[in-house]
Amino acid sequence: MQNDTSGRQTEVLNVHDCWKYLRSASVGRVAVSTASGPEIFPVNYVPDYGTVVFRTGPGTKLDAVLGGATIVLEADGLNAYGTIAWSVIVKGTAEVVDSAQDVQEAADAGLSPWEPGSKDNLVRVTPSEVSGRRFVINPPSRWWPPLDSQGT
Repeated sequence: MQNDTSGRQTEVLNVHDCWKYLRSASVGRVAVSTASGPEIFPVNYVPDYGTVVFRTGPGTKLDAVLGGATIVLEADGLNAYGTIAWSVIVKGTAEVVDSAQDVQEAADAGLSPWEPGSKDNLVRVTPSEVSGRRFVINPPSRWWPPLDSQGT
C-alpha cells in the first residue's frame, strides 16, 4: 500500500452519521477480552434507542457480558457503487436483557439468529463511545505496485 497521504479522503463521522450507518447494516463483529486474549465474533445486530442489541448463546460472548467486560462492536459497509466505505465502532458496557418488551422489540426489528442452536440471550450494548470514519476507496492501481515488463 502506498503511504502517500496526498489526496487522502478520510472523514471522521459525527455521532449522528455513525448511527445512520449502523442502522443501514445488520452484521458486525463483537470483540471481547478474555483471559487468553482478545476474541472477535460475527454477530447480527439492531440499533435500539441509542444502544445496540444482539442475541447470543452460552459461551465466550455471554461470559464476557456477565463478567462486566467492555464490549466493542464494529460494523462496516460500502455505498451502492463500491466507491465509498465506512466503519463505525461502538464501545461500551453490555447487559443481558430479558423483559418481554425488549425481546419483542428486537424480534420486530428483525433480529434473529442465523445459525442453529440456542441464542436465548438478548444482549444490549450501552455505548460509552461511538466513532466512525468514511473514506473513498482507491482503485487497486493506486495501491498495488506495477509489475515490471518481465512479470516478476
